[in-house]
Amino acid sequence: MTKLTSGTRLVVASHNPGKVWEIKELIAPFGLQAVSAGDLGLAEPEETESTFEGNATIKAVAAAKASGLPSLADDSGIEVDALDGAPGVYSADWAMPGKDFGRAMQRVHDALEERGAWSGAPPKANFISVLCLAWPTGETQLFRGRVDGTLVWPPRGGNGFGFDPMFAPEGGAETFGEMDPAQKNAISHRTRAFAAFRRECLEGIAAEPVRPKEGRDLEGLEAAARNLSTQAELARFVAALREDLATNGADWPAPNLASFLGALEQAAATADAPEAEPRWRTLARALLAASR
Repeated sequence: MTKLTSGTRLVVASHNPGKVWEIKELIAPFGLQAVSAGDLGLAEPEETESTFEGNATIKAVAAAKASGLPSLADDSGIEVDALDGAPGVYSADWAMPGKDFGRAMQRVHDALEERGAWSGAPPKANFISVLCLAWPTGETQLFRGRVDGTLVWPPRGGNGFGFDPMFAPEGGAETFGEMDPAQKNAISHRTRAFAAFRRECLEGIAAEPVRPKEGRDLEGLEAAARNLSTQAELARFVAALREDLATNGADWPAPNLASFLGALEQAAATADAPEAEPRWRTLARALLAASR
């Protein structure tokens, strides 16, 4: 199989800012130059397969052929035992329209309630991530990661995204939404899939310590703003903005409250807010826009 080398330009075949940010964080120590499919203006292919492997392959192959570069795609979701594996590959569909995972989590809760699955032991579930590396030649490689756990209700925590606030990994009391990102990333399904990818495709590339980012991490803040769906996630985002101001205040164009509120007024008046977008996400995006 073809190997990647340090300095290779790699397309992250996703238009999901949160997923792109997580994958970029994973590959950063290996000297790969990552660019997202969204940054390249690539179209999102229709995901027509019924397996994680099939949909990851569709996305990776489409990006590789369109860009002429190797491409890494992820397809992931949550499987609930008492729902016969649903939502599974349709996890994102449960959040449509607007990719509102607050509603998606409520749908999972209600479906389990109908089956009486909340009585007794917590419902069992697992996250699955499948990574596909595709080359412009059509060559592909697949890597799977899984983490088992149980569901909690109500959701807890403002970190992560998607179904993270209602999933507690096996052996832990905290949900993925409550965990510090580094703590979650040490055991997550995507990290486990990446470990298999690393063994097969990054052999011989030594991981280098990643230097702390200088200035504002606008990509990370943008990823958080565009993926949050709950009030708790909004509160955590506001805390992250406050921390950013304390550390990088000199880089904020709005140096005082009056100018920030003026910028927020403009952002609120001009924001492109899809009708079905969660209101917490709309507010987070306006706050980030004002801070920029």
